Amino acid sequence: MTNSEISIKIVDTLLSVSETDWDACAAPETADKSRPFDPFTTYRFLRALEESGSVGNATGWHPYYILALIGNQLLGCAPMYVKTHSQGEYIFDHAWANAYERAGGKYYPKIQVAVPFTPVPGKRLLANNENQEKAFPILLEGIKSFAAKNNLSSAHITFCSFDEFKKGGSLGLLKRTSSQYHWKNDGYENFQDFLDALSSRKRKNIKKERERAKSFGGEIVRYSGKEITEQHWDAFWNFYQDTGRRKWGQPYLTRNFFEIAGKKLKNELLMILAEIDGNPIAGALNFVGQDALFGRYWGCTENYSNLHFEICYYQAIEYAIENRLSRVEAGAQGEHKLARGYMPSHTYSLHWINNNSFSKAVAQYLDEERLAVGEEMEILSNYGPFKNIKL
Repeated sequence: MTNSEISIKIVDTLLSVSETDWDACAAPETADKSRPFDPFTTYRFLRALEESGSVGNATGWHPYYILALIGNQLLGCAPMYVKTHSQGEYIFDHAWANAYERAGGKYYPKIQVAVPFTPVPGKRLLANNENQEKAFPILLEGIKSFAAKNNLSSAHITFCSFDEFKKGGSLGLLKRTSSQYHWKNDGYENFQDFLDALSSRKRKNIKKERERAKSFGGEIVRYSGKEITEQHWDAFWNFYQDTGRRKWGQPYLTRNFFEIAGKKLKNELLMILAEIDGNPIAGALNFVGQDALFGRYWGCTENYSNLHFEICYYQAIEYAIENRLSRVEAGAQGEHKLARGYMPSHTYSLHWINNNSFSKAVAQYLDEERLAVGEEMEILSNYGPFKNIKL
């Protein structure tokens, strides 16, 4: 088989692709009905964004999924969007946009190969294990070609896997690193095992935080699958709206997204609610992967001391230990996570810029930024709560 036998096709809706074909590339591990390693590039998740209106017209996220085909057979694919702003990405390029436009260029629209509003690392150029090596450069060339033909300033592959980061760098893309805070399971049998691994002072602080959090006058309840009712979603939507208004000005996701996700992704959902007399007053929504718990959204209508830490971090750790998951990924940013056992972990992105001169300037900046990120992670790790620091 030669590359000349492979064609690239761009479609603006996932309805142009079968769910079976897409997931054979995005989550081949689900062929035997197993959970995906992460649900965020699956057909169900991406289609929920599209169907709910969270991406598409008037959102600044315009779907242009890229497909690599051998005849009618899907070799590989990627979730690609044409962006008219830099919101909802969590890898910030506002300074690049300002510099590009000050130099007389037009930075927007641009290409984003990513899962919208979801700073979770994972594969971005998707193919099953057999076709990974072949599909990656073909999809990459297709992305660059689409950008060049449409006179787009740049293409950004954000929160990609480390393997993709290495491959992309070897093929000439600009490499960018950043960091998040992840909790890693060191074979703990229970939460006390985790506490025993911490320094005395940090252990005492966590115990005090949990005691304060649980004194809010109600109970903390976990719901998953069919246990999550419409009433729970109504409550959680209020939480999410409040957080969205405070952080972004308006929520990224629509109410209909949660409606669809509750039906099509129910087996990958864990909702943790704080309830007083059965009425939810705070909560967090998590997605459950094959080997990880992904903390995604939090909100509340009443504020109580340390309740955020309990629901988002400590309950997540307990769930991961109980279900033998290797890690908890708690989303973007937040140095406050460090004292609670979530240690710095690298995240990776790849970038292609159409203008050679600007690309060289960004490359020099990224060389310095990677060093700074590495140094910062090393310093932060020394402030971790563990008796013996483990990265």
